[in-house]
Amino acid sequence: MKNYWIQYKPFLLFLVKFIFSYLILTVAYQYYLNQFDIKNNEVDSFTKLVTSQVEQVLLFFNGDAHIELHASEPSYKFFYNGKFVSRIIEGCNALSVIILFISFIIAFSGKIKNTIYFILAGSFIIHILNITRIALLMVAFYNFPKANFILHDILFPLVIYGTVFILWIIWVNKFSFYAKETAK
Repeated sequence: MKNYWIQYKPFLLFLVKFIFSYLILTVAYQYYLNQFDIKNNEVDSFTKLVTSQVEQVLLFFNGDAHIELHASEPSYKFFYNGKFVSRIIEGCNALSVIILFISFIIAFSGKIKNTIYFILAGSFIIHILNITRIALLMVAFYNFPKANFILHDILFPLVIYGTVFILWIIWVNKFSFYAKETAK
């Protein structure tokens, strides 16, 4: 058993740190979400921020964008060029993706300063990418309504998770303690 622990110690430590940080962040996020009354269709403030930022991006690029609070569910209705194109729900805010990203970074430890900076920078990149993703989806939903499934469920998740994967690779190879050990 001792040999097993020694042989797999790095992997087991990674797994414990990942699960522990993921659980803590997920519980904290759930606590945050529980502050909003879903029965009264109340949307959390971060989803509201994301929705407003998408609207502002499209308005900046001379798009006719407009949002309305949905009357029968906790979401926003998104209108583009006067046409309802989609709704934005809590899952669209990318916080669950950011939680996954942060948990991995914590699990593959590095210097505390580097870890904090990388978490902040990576979370910002994911947030900006998500705003861009939703804005492009709204335009695409308007122009190509039959491609909604491919765009929303396949192409854009591939882009956002692909970016997270690339950030993880950069972290592991450049900043984590693992990178310093393998460089020796």
